[in-house]
Amino acid sequence: MSDSRPSTDDQFVIAVVRTGGIAGLRRRWSVEPPPSDTGDWIALIESCPWDAPRPDTEGADRFVWSIRVRTPSERLEQELPDTALDGPWLALVKAVREASD
Repeated sequence: MSDSRPSTDDQFVIAVVRTGGIAGLRRRWSVEPPPSDTGDWIALIESCPWDAPRPDTEGADRFVWSIRVRTPSERLEQELPDTALDGPWLALVKAVREASD
């Protein structure tokens, strides 16, 4: 019996998880763009400083953002405190949140 689902090796997924805050709630957004839209998403992904040192995520009642990207060719992951969510990181998170609504 053959499996008709697409291979996970060919998937393009961007997931954002926000945890923390006063209530400690967890929110998740994700997008699986169609092949026709991947160019725009790749530009957003490549604009982020993935290799930069991770900022300190310590602190009471702060949000922490976990950003994960899976493409056919790479896997990327970054965890940022709310205070470091700016510039290209903020643009990527906003785009994922808007696309998943």
